[in-house]
Amino acid sequence: MSQPALILSPPQRTADVPFATYKRRQAALARYRLYPLTAFYTLYAILVLAIAFSTKHPWTAVAFFSAGCVTWTLVEYLFHRYVLHGRFPPGQGVIRRFLHERLDPLHWDHHMRPFDGRHISGELKDILPLFFVAAPVSFLFPIYTAPVVLAGVVQSYVSEEWLHYALHFSNSRFPLFRRVKKYHLYHHSPRGIDKGYGITTRFWDGVFDTRFPQSVRRSLSKN
Repeated sequence: MSQPALILSPPQRTADVPFATYKRRQAALARYRLYPLTAFYTLYAILVLAIAFSTKHPWTAVAFFSAGCVTWTLVEYLFHRYVLHGRFPPGQGVIRRFLHERLDPLHWDHHMRPFDGRHISGELKDILPLFFVAAPVSFLFPIYTAPVVLAGVVQSYVSEEWLHYALHFSNSRFPLFRRVKKYHLYHHSPRGIDKGYGITTRFWDGVFDTRFPQSVRRSLSKN
């Protein structure tokens, strides 16, 4: 079957389609959505880092890039917990309609159909308006500071999206990956849906007391 056929296949699984075939098609759809996002933000990060490393402050750039990566883990946690798991009821006004129509179904559909390729990851257009505001503002500061922080944030965003893709579609036997995958899939269960919001790290779940109970963590850590 050709790649376009995989991408354009309907997201719903029918009775005559084996689960392995359905999952393979949805994985292709999810990857197709991730390619533009990956190319755009990775090229931006490479360009900014190349310029920053050409200055007299390459190690400062490394420090600020690392800070951007750490910043993303907090943004990821807060966005997952309060936006993706938020509820935005309908109401009057443009903002309330936007929140209800765009954000309310954004993540709940992913929990209802965890292998639907349309809801595994975001798309380039999702945070592009915010990026087009943040990027020019960052250049008001030296290239090796705020612009590099933003480069770290967007590159970490790309990495998190691919990690989330892998947690749903890959079956690596690497022990750490298996533990992360079990942790995330437990979040998809009815018992874990209101905890375990961290994907790239569990650190913020510990800080904000949204870790799974100790008995669950102990069970998930076993091979």
